[in-house]
Amino acid sequence: MSDATLARARVGDEEAFRALTEPHRRELHVHCYRLLGSVQDAEDLVQETLLAAWRGLADFEGRSSLRSWLYRIATNRCLNALRASGARPQRMIGSGPPPDAPEPTRLGEPIWLQPYPDTLLDHLPDRADGPDVRYETKEAVGLAFVSGLQRMAPQQRAVLVLRDVLGYRAAEVAAMLDTTEASVTSALQRARAALDATPERPGGGTLPDSRAERAVLARFGDAFERGDIDAIVALLTEDAWIRMPPEPHEYQGHAAIAEFLRTRPLWRAGAGLHLVPTRANGQPAFAYYLTDPCAGVVRAGGLFVLTFSGGAISAITRFGDTGVLPWFGLPRTLPG
Repeated sequence: MSDATLARARVGDEEAFRALTEPHRRELHVHCYRLLGSVQDAEDLVQETLLAAWRGLADFEGRSSLRSWLYRIATNRCLNALRASGARPQRMIGSGPPPDAPEPTRLGEPIWLQPYPDTLLDHLPDRADGPDVRYETKEAVGLAFVSGLQRMAPQQRAVLVLRDVLGYRAAEVAAMLDTTEASVTSALQRARAALDATPERPGGGTLPDSRAERAVLARFGDAFERGDIDAIVALLTEDAWIRMPPEPHEYQGHAAIAEFLRTRPLWRAGAGLHLVPTRANGQPAFAYYLTDPCAGVVRAGGLFVLTFSGGAISAITRFGDTGVLPWFGLPRTLPG
C-alpha cells in the first residue's frame, strides 16, 4: 500500500480505493463465509465492509495494516449479522424426518450452512502468515470445520478464525473485537474444545483430485444415476454418515443409509437423475438434476458434497438450496 494511493483514496478517488481493497476482497469473502456459513450472506457482508471502509477511510490512522483494519470491520459486521439472525436455523428445519424416511440414527444440532465453491478459493494462499496458524486455507473452509464453527457462539467462532486460521496475536484480536486479551484467550479455549467435540472432525481425507478419488467418484456418479443403492453403499466407509443441513436428521452406517436411500423419490420411474461434477469446500461434489417431463427439461434438486477417508466416502452432505448453484457456474435447469 503506497502512501500516495492511500492519500488519493482518502479524498474520494474510487480507483485508488479499489486498488487498496481489491487484493483483499476474496480472502474477506472466505472469512465472512466461515463466520456466517452462507455464500450470499458473505457477499452481502463484504459489500457492507467495503462501504464502511470507504466511508471511514479518513479515520484510518495506519496503526495497524489496512488488511487488519478491513478484517476488523468485516468481523464486527458479521458478528452483528449473527446476533440479528440467531433464530434462523430453527425457523428453517422441519418438524420430523422426510416423508416415509426411517428413524434417523441421530438428531444433530440444526445449523444454517451452504456449500462454498472451490473456484472462489483460487489464488488464495495455502496458509496465512503467523506463528499461531493451526489450519491451512482449504482445511479451514472444509465442511467439518465450517460446520463446527456454526455450532459455536458468534464471539467464539470469530476468535477461533482470527487466531487459529488467520494467525493474529491475542492482543490484535482483542483490539479488533474491542475486548481484553484475557477474554480472547478464554473464548479461544472454549472454541477449540467445542471444535474438538463436534461430530465432524477437520482434517484427513485423500489428496484433492487424486487418482483414487477420481475412480471412486466415477463409480459413485454412475451408481447414483442408475439408482444402484447397493453400489453406492459399497463405496462408503462402515461408519459413513448422510447429513442434510439445516435439517437435523442424520443416518450412519451401511444399513441405515441404504434404508434411507431406498425411501427417497430420486429413483422413481422417469425421474431421469443426472449428476454434474463440481467441487465445494475443498471437496468433491455433484449437483443433481431431475427430469421434468411436463417442461422437457431437467431441474436442479440440490448438491451433494462428499467427504473422503482412506480412499472411501465417509460422509455425504446434501444441500437442497438450489439458489446456491449460480455461484458454482451451474444452471438451475438443463435441456431435457
